[in-house]
Amino acid sequence: MALIKHGNLVEDLFTAVGDGDELPSKGAVLVSLECWQDNRAALLERADAVGVRLHSDQSPELIEDDLKHISLVALEFPAFRDGRAYSYARMLRERFGFKGEVRAVGDVLMEQLHFMLRTGFDAFEFESDDPVRQFETAMADFSVWYQPSSDGKQTATQLRHFPRR
Repeated sequence: MALIKHGNLVEDLFTAVGDGDELPSKGAVLVSLECWQDNRAALLERADAVGVRLHSDQSPELIEDDLKHISLVALEFPAFRDGRAYSYARMLRERFGFKGEVRAVGDVLMEQLHFMLRTGFDAFEFESDDPVRQFETAMADFSVWYQPSSDGKQTATQLRHFPRR
C-alpha cells in the first residue's frame, strides 16, 4: 500500500495496532477508536505519536476533546460511494482546527484524490504501481473551482471579481 503525503511518496511511520493486540513500547501507533477509548491513559503517556482510525460511522466528535493529543486521524472509506469521511475531514479542519495529519484509508480511488484534498485530507493510502504519477494526474484534473473549501483556494467567483496580481 502506497502512502502519499503532501504529494510525495512517504514511509508510513505509524504501526497499525489491531484491536486486542499489545501496544508496542516504542514508535508511533495507529489505533482504532475502541483501542483509544480502552487504552487512553496509556496512550496519552507515550512519548511517540498516536493516531486514531475512525470507521465511516464514527464521527470525529467522539475524539474532539482529545485531538490535541492525536497526531493522525485516519478516516476510512469502506466503499468509494460512502462520502461521510469527506464531511469528517472538513469538520476536523474547520470546526475543530485540527493541524495534524488527516489520512484517507480504505477504498481510496485516484479519481477522488482531488476532492479529498479539497476537504482537508493531506495523506492518502491507496494501491498503485506509480502512486506519485497518479497523484499528480489527479491534481491536474481541475484548475478552477466553484465551491469554497478547506484548502483555501480561490473560487471562480473570487478570481473573477478579485483576480490575483
